[in-house]
Amino acid sequence: MDKNRIKNFSRKDILELSIVGILAGIISGLFSTGGGMILVPAFIYLLKLDNTKARGTSVFCILPMVVTSSFFYYKENLIDWKVAILCAIGGTIGGYIGAKLLKRLPEKILKIAFTIFLIYASYKMLI
Repeated sequence: MDKNRIKNFSRKDILELSIVGILAGIISGLFSTGGGMILVPAFIYLLKLDNTKARGTSVFCILPMVVTSSFFYYKENLIDWKVAILCAIGGTIGGYIGAKLLKRLPEKILKIAFTIFLIYASYKMLI
């Protein structure tokens, strides 16, 4: 993506990104997923960001969605705090490792691994 486009978003760009953000937020709230399944492809195909930058941007965008959704889950007493804290500790360590690996792994390997993960997760959810 060229730097001029970053500085000068058109109204169409702003509208598209707002819609993508809303969809990612809805998916995050409904399915407790980070929304990256929506954001990364949108950043790659709409904004023409490279894959690594799309993933990094997605992770940053996910934070406010997760905080907002978490607030409503908290209000409904739907958080198991012991599980949440232990997973957050593991997630912090895993996030660090994943971010370091992202720079080193070839794009093709990342795509294959993510596809396998999605197929496996989909299969487990159906059964």
